[in-house]
Amino acid sequence: MAAFVAVAELRGFAPAARELGLSPSAVTRLVAALEERLTTRLLQRTTRSVSLTDAGARYLERARRILSDLDEAEAAAQAEHGEPTGRLVVAASNLFGRLAVAPVLSDYLARHPGVVAELTLSDRNINLVEDGVDVAVRIGALSDSSLHARRVGATRRVVVAAPAYLASRPPPRTPDELADHPVAQFTGLDPTPEWRFVVDGRPRTVALRPVLATNSADATISHAERGGGLTMALAYQVAASVRAGRLAVVLAEFEPPPQPIHLVYPSARLVPAKVRAFVDLVLETCDWNYVAL
Repeated sequence: MAAFVAVAELRGFAPAARELGLSPSAVTRLVAALEERLTTRLLQRTTRSVSLTDAGARYLERARRILSDLDEAEAAAQAEHGEPTGRLVVAASNLFGRLAVAPVLSDYLARHPGVVAELTLSDRNINLVEDGVDVAVRIGALSDSSLHARRVGATRRVVVAAPAYLASRPPPRTPDELADHPVAQFTGLDPTPEWRFVVDGRPRTVALRPVLATNSADATISHAERGGGLTMALAYQVAASVRAGRLAVVLAEFEPPPQPIHLVYPSARLVPAKVRAFVDLVLETCDWNYVAL
């Protein structure tokens, strides 16, 4: 059944064999044996492609559920005798993963030597099930209601600049006055050249003409620290620089509400011991509230 699901999802016997650590001929025999047992063809094979039959498409849906239930049952059984084991895949955004998640993952591995971990850093929201991720850190409103979520903090969107820059010219007093200042735009936060504020209790979007646009938060923050003008970032990205006096927050009274930080994972029914231990460690040891700077 696992061989069939792998072939169907990866659209070929060779990639399924690599995924399962088997030879292509072994996977072919497994699927053929399954079809013989069911007395029906599940896959249409040509020299160039593999596709599902109607019966195969119906069987795939049920097979996925059965294998998922089996994984959860095994995880629950393992949890009964304590120590987490296996491979834990954690996903987070690039900068938050490096600053906040990597240290706690190191502590986790020190506590649970039976676990091997993988930390995937990306500024896009990946599909946990398709990409084989056990737990992810999500910043902002959650759109996927099928995921189980635990809130572990919050962060603000802040506009910052170097104190020396703010001393050289009048700081902006309202979002409209941003037009009088050079700005650096982190496109990972807003892909279009505009920043969002709240003015008189209503959402307000201000169009920008950035002097620097980049998908690197580090680059825009460094540019601001060097006196290049203003930038908008999430508070956790600039917390150390603000506390050290390299940056100062402006326009705080116009910020939108803080964004929540969640740990999300695919199942709320039978959570594997390795995932439960990671979530518990974050709740126990991490302060991921970046509302007060």
